Amino acid sequence: MAFTHLHVHTEYSLLDGSNKIKEYVKRLKELGMDSGAITDHGVMYGVIDFYKEARENGIKPILGCEVYVAPNSRFDKEVTGGDERYHHLVLLAEDNEGYANLMKIVSIGFTEGYYYRPRVDFEVLEKYHKGIIALSACLAGEVPRYIEKGLLDEARKAIIKYENCFGKGNYFLELQDHGIPQQRTVNMELIKFSKELGIPLVATNDIHYTYAEDAESHDLLLCIQTGKKVSDQDRMRYEGGQYYVKSEMEMRELFPYAQEAITNTAMIAERCNVEIEFGVTKLPKFDVPEGYDSWTYLNKLCFDGLKERYPEDDGTLADKLTYELGVINKMGYVDYFLIVWDFINWSRENGIPVGPGRGSAAGSIVSYCLHITNIDPVRYNLLFERFLNPERVSMPDIDIDFCYERRQEVIDHVSEKYGHDKVVQIVTFGTMAAKGVIRDVGRVLDLPYALCDSIAKMVPTELNITLDKALDMNPEFRELYKRDEQVHYLIDMCRKLEGLPRHTSMHAAGVVICQRPADEFVPLSRGSDGSITTQFTMTTIEELGLLKMDFLGLRTLTVIKNAVENIEKTTGIHIDVDNIDYDDKKVLASLGTGKTDGIFQLESGGMKNFMKELKPQNLEDVIAGISLYRPGPMDFIPAYIRGKNNSASVSYACPQLEPILAPTYGCIVYQEQVSATRFALR
Repeated sequence: MAFTHLHVHTEYSLLDGSNKIKEYVKRLKELGMDSGAITDHGVMYGVIDFYKEARENGIKPILGCEVYVAPNSRFDKEVTGGDERYHHLVLLAEDNEGYANLMKIVSIGFTEGYYYRPRVDFEVLEKYHKGIIALSACLAGEVPRYIEKGLLDEARKAIIKYENCFGKGNYFLELQDHGIPQQRTVNMELIKFSKELGIPLVATNDIHYTYAEDAESHDLLLCIQTGKKVSDQDRMRYEGGQYYVKSEMEMRELFPYAQEAITNTAMIAERCNVEIEFGVTKLPKFDVPEGYDSWTYLNKLCFDGLKERYPEDDGTLADKLTYELGVINKMGYVDYFLIVWDFINWSRENGIPVGPGRGSAAGSIVSYCLHITNIDPVRYNLLFERFLNPERVSMPDIDIDFCYERRQEVIDHVSEKYGHDKVVQIVTFGTMAAKGVIRDVGRVLDLPYALCDSIAKMVPTELNITLDKALDMNPEFRELYKRDEQVHYLIDMCRKLEGLPRHTSMHAAGVVICQRPADEFVPLSRGSDGSITTQFTMTTIEELGLLKMDFLGLRTLTVIKNAVENIEKTTGIHIDVDNIDYDDKKVLASLGTGKTDGIFQLESGGMKNFMKELKPQNLEDVIAGISLYRPGPMDFIPAYIRGKNNSASVSYACPQLEPILAPTYGCIVYQEQVSATRFALR
């Protein structure tokens, strides 16, 4: 192909673009194009999703951003408004250095220049210009604005300024035509400047939605963004319906007088070659005491812990510990365990309650000896391989619970230790989900609230529900959609907008710890409260090989802490919650009454009834009960209770299964049992 779209807003130009990445890439393929760009407004939220989707579909991804450039200094926040706040400029990463510089530029826009929008200035562009191709942007660009105002000398100076910044052949004058008269005026002057100054032209379409027929739903999205109704006269609009993914033929017909501007898009696409590295770990180094390296220090901590945890070990567990350490070392996670050990150890030393451990990390004797977890993997027959094995391609995942009130202190400690520029909390996106999008679209269409609310309530309350699923599941909803034209139109518009990101927020627990400043690995953003977060989500952070930790705030730990303090204050008795009797018959009998309000994981109505049936006799019964009470295993609950109450009813398909399934009365409850069964029946 001889044309590539280089000015493209996706769903990640929040509430401004309805061009979903999957649909966009699919459309590029339909049009026979072999490359395409992403240039969202001021952000890089979607570049990795786009990169992967494009590569999977044989499309060359060109990674960029339409940045906001402050007219003077990015630190100047005294500008009153209008055109003076910022100008648009399209930046495309030509190579990996350019991609790294683009992340720096976009991050600085948020961390230093934020004023209504994430702004950079010329100082930033000059410092991080290498490997970047710049386009003069839409009518909101600095050069087009000067032309539109008749300030041609200023336009000429700006063009020369940008070319000097990015270098000869790296700055292009951008032609656009969406049927707006001002664009034609600007285009004619840009062509003159191109000839006069030898600056190449490039033709783009300012894409905000995928297909021409999406213009209507996109208009509704703009109303949602601006808090307006469709019927409002004085509101933002993208007139003319031309902001879609056009074919090469359509673009050539738009610019018969500047065919070289079409050809130049393919030339730029050919020059842009960014390679993103996935799955290669980029762990920070842990500072160890003098005389040690990371490996020897981890061994010392683990074997010291082994003596404390298993003082009577005959060497069997030492061998197991050595095996686990060998796997950890081979997979390159020595510093990972030291980092986790350090902040958990610091928390305990500072009186911050830490959970006993959750998830597969509890299967590791290394975790237990380091006091990362307080659950004995030997007693409970837990498998290290569930947590970590040489075939696992992703980084180990240790979720740690902290006292809800003091969790931030732990994050602050980690920031102090590794550097505030290297420790950043992670972004998450709120989306326009099935129920919410009905209310949003209904509001901008000025439909009665009661009508929209009643329609939204027809959508089943189910995880990951979509409008299409809801129409299949609810006959009443489906019938209303078929017979009522107003509802039909509403739902059709909603289906086009459903799933779009609506806003960003900070992930409740996720923190990334980097070996160098975070903006060398991920672009950064600023939340509404001023806090800095990554622009990439948790799953993307992991795919890029960065260290992501979950610092979970658990109110139950806070309640336990308060209870322990109150008991000591009123009775003088100190209770060590890490060393209590888990077989206290009175406690177990109390659980069996179903009076479990306030008891973590046992306080739902269903669990209360289950506890009354189960009448647990030991902690293992409680653990099994929690494991069984979820979709799938629930089918085994009657057999489990029957076996517990009547051992004669328990049977095994073969003798090898008895030692594996006896603790759970013949039922397979845990993944460890599945693994042990597979091994026993070889």
